[in-house]
Amino acid sequence: MKKGITIPVSGMTCAACQSFVQRTLEKQMGVESASVNLMMNNATIEYDPSSTSPERLVDAIRDTGYGAELPAAGATAFEEEEARQRRQIAEFRSLRHKAIISFVTALVMMAASMPLMTAHGADPLMRLVMHRFSPPMEAAFPWLYAINRHMLSVLLLAATTAIVFWPGRHFYTKAWSALCHGTTDMNTLVALGTGTAYLYSAAVTLAPGLFISHGLAPDVYYEAVVTIIALVLVGNAMESRAKAQTSAALRKLISLQPKTAHIVRDNSEIDVPVEDLLTGDVLVVRPGERIPVDGEIVDGSSAVDESMLTGEPLPVEKVPGNPVIGGTINRTGSFRYRATALGDDSVLANIVRLMRAAQISRAPIQNLADRVSAVFVPSVLLIALATFGAWMLFSPDSSIFQGAGAAVAVLIIACPCAMGLAVPTAVMVSTGKAAEMGILIKGGEALERAAAINTVVLDKTGTVTEGRPSVTDVIGSDEAFRLAAALESRSEHPLAAAIVEAAGGPFPPVTEFEARAGMGATGIVDSRRVTVGSGRLVEPGAELRTAAEKLAGEGKTVVYVSVDGQPAAVIGIRDAVRAGSREAVAALGRLGDQVVLLTGDQEAAARVVAREVGIETVQAGLLPRDKVDEVKKLQSAGRAVAMIGDGINDAPALAQADVGIAIGTGTDIAVEAADLTLMRSDLRAAVQALHLARRTMRVMKQNLFWAFLYNVIAIPVAAFGLLSPILASGAMAMSSVSVVANSLRLRRGRYGR
Repeated sequence: MKKGITIPVSGMTCAACQSFVQRTLEKQMGVESASVNLMMNNATIEYDPSSTSPERLVDAIRDTGYGAELPAAGATAFEEEEARQRRQIAEFRSLRHKAIISFVTALVMMAASMPLMTAHGADPLMRLVMHRFSPPMEAAFPWLYAINRHMLSVLLLAATTAIVFWPGRHFYTKAWSALCHGTTDMNTLVALGTGTAYLYSAAVTLAPGLFISHGLAPDVYYEAVVTIIALVLVGNAMESRAKAQTSAALRKLISLQPKTAHIVRDNSEIDVPVEDLLTGDVLVVRPGERIPVDGEIVDGSSAVDESMLTGEPLPVEKVPGNPVIGGTINRTGSFRYRATALGDDSVLANIVRLMRAAQISRAPIQNLADRVSAVFVPSVLLIALATFGAWMLFSPDSSIFQGAGAAVAVLIIACPCAMGLAVPTAVMVSTGKAAEMGILIKGGEALERAAAINTVVLDKTGTVTEGRPSVTDVIGSDEAFRLAAALESRSEHPLAAAIVEAAGGPFPPVTEFEARAGMGATGIVDSRRVTVGSGRLVEPGAELRTAAEKLAGEGKTVVYVSVDGQPAAVIGIRDAVRAGSREAVAALGRLGDQVVLLTGDQEAAARVVAREVGIETVQAGLLPRDKVDEVKKLQSAGRAVAMIGDGINDAPALAQADVGIAIGTGTDIAVEAADLTLMRSDLRAAVQALHLARRTMRVMKQNLFWAFLYNVIAIPVAAFGLLSPILASGAMAMSSVSVVANSLRLRRGRYGR
């Protein structure tokens, strides 16, 4: 029996790193599948526990040169996410510290290197700096130019060695580890580029006579080595900070749960930590406070703001018997409630868990970046060698340094960091934005499929309509209606509940009650035989039949009542259209989607609702299997179908559709058959979800396009010697940051309009 585990992984910086770790895990004995996420810095693995263990998997990751650790046993979704964010913050601070030290050292070394530079040896950037700043530098710091050249080179060697073996050490250790595993990654490119310049400069410093005897100028490139390391670290730190911004929605969700709760024990109120609460505890919530955990109100009433979980701006009225959700805000009244779900069983924890699972998942388009990254780094190494050879063969006037500089620039500029960030950053930001709007998306694959939708199929009852039938008309005597309500008080049918609610109570007792499946019910009330049901059970009579036909023509469900075998009343019942349904259907039309209404209700009622909300295509009188068949017909005609339903009796159709969207409430969020779950019963949220998916897909494609275009343009520029290695490292860093910044635009968008 296979098991699954998610292992935190640290130190990955590009798509090649991610691909390297994933391939290593996939080769391990007992591993059935592995998915490594660069943004979340973790690996999700399914494995056979009889063949391997989590400890072995952690060791396998560590052998690649990247950090890994076992997740805390028994940790809740809150604790796991908080631990991940702590690691992310620690990683950012470490990178920032190393970047600052390296950058300051680079600035000092650039100034200190001025006396050692020669016009023919410096790279283009350094040559420009030398011509512009060397004269004023010599005038301002004559003592620097008076230092012995060899002594100055030795001092620069010592400083560079310190930077290479501390802030830059991980580039070389990871490159070596990758080489030992027969692969390459971004660290390989940085290590080769800077390592070549460092070793060459060290050789010049330690044996300058050897170079002079062969007619070569004893130039050193220490400032280039340190500057490249500094700029790459700056880029990594900026990426790390930007990654943290993509997790803002998760941090916001976690912060919703209060740390303490007011609890009633032994007839007194005390404050206890939330983790010490027990199921069944009675809690007190005052106006303005957050509700600590899920529960059910036992005393008092209030209006509760659930917007952070459902996206619904209006507070929800709560009275005894109503559920409340942990993390929401009590606005007006004070109440007591009984805790019903704690820790990982709570709605908020479930949302956090679903969001983390979504952000770990991979969009299919990510496979394109992975395939390119797998061959990209080796290709770049060949291009760099070809660049060096071409300079030596076809540019006889150039020095070995110009050829080496061009090759190093190719190595640095081509780091595939942006490719690895292009897709997961967009998935993280969009799923977080969706959660803020009360929409839960199962992952990158669901997002990608949702972006391609061109046909939306709607269930009627509970989706387009409220799902709560109410009595609109009573034609006949009040006494007949009272007797009908008494009889229906024994029934569990939704139409019966509507009649009981409209009549109020109390009701006289009912004897000999008998439900007739699909037709109605009969029984004795006040010594009179009462029958309530459809025309198949009750003969309405000519006069009531005319009234019934009029009600049916208005889209209302008709219920007949007979007393002692005589027609007595006709009741019209209608399920009201949800607020926003017409607006949502119009918005779907503007998005270019065809809208279809599928329902098990009567044809007349379905068409009235369809006209009211603006739907032209209607299929009525369908059983659940019929809805599945209708979805299949649309798919066979080449349509990409999204099915929106209540997630229970529509589950087969939700599963059949390309994208299943369950519309429901915040207390029922995990509908297995659906790819997207709406935490509020509002069709406009579905429009927002589809709109967000399309924008996310556009951003993914933009990110990949610019990442590829950047390399297509930058590599030839570097190969022709038009780009300094230092400028190349800066451009490489900014390409990654620009991809993350483009994805962050999704947080600011307005959707569903």
